[in-house]
Amino acid sequence: MLRRGRPVEPGPRCGAMRERASGVSTDTSDELLQGASVLVVEDEAAISMLLEDMLLDFGCTVVGPAARLSTALEMAEKESFAVAILDVNVAGEPIYPVAEIITKRGLPLVFSTGYGGAGIREPFRERPVVQKPFSQMDLKRTLIAAIKGHAD
Repeated sequence: MLRRGRPVEPGPRCGAMRERASGVSTDTSDELLQGASVLVVEDEAAISMLLEDMLLDFGCTVVGPAARLSTALEMAEKESFAVAILDVNVAGEPIYPVAEIITKRGLPLVFSTGYGGAGIREPFRERPVVQKPFSQMDLKRTLIAAIKGHAD
């Protein structure tokens, strides 16, 4: 990278700086996310990129992202992943057919929405929800809870 004509060594990733600044813990629960593959279904590019950055900071591998329901359905059936983050409304279509596939596969999922948990349909109301806009700490806590809750 060049800055004002001089080469600059890349510094720490922005997400890593956010994590240190926010005081996100590195307790043993964090180990659940190390190396975990996460399916991301999000149609808004900025949110998708933010999610990817956060997940990489957690040590996860990103599967996707899928920005359309048809792509998400195919990925939910065929891809290998440990947990999924699903935007509730993908390009105007509800995400529930994807959630059904993931549930049938016996995998945990987290819903991402700007409307809160009250907008989640049955039978998914008990699933973890991260409300937009969310912080890195909120996402980490919700993913860990989803994985731990599914293992119980």
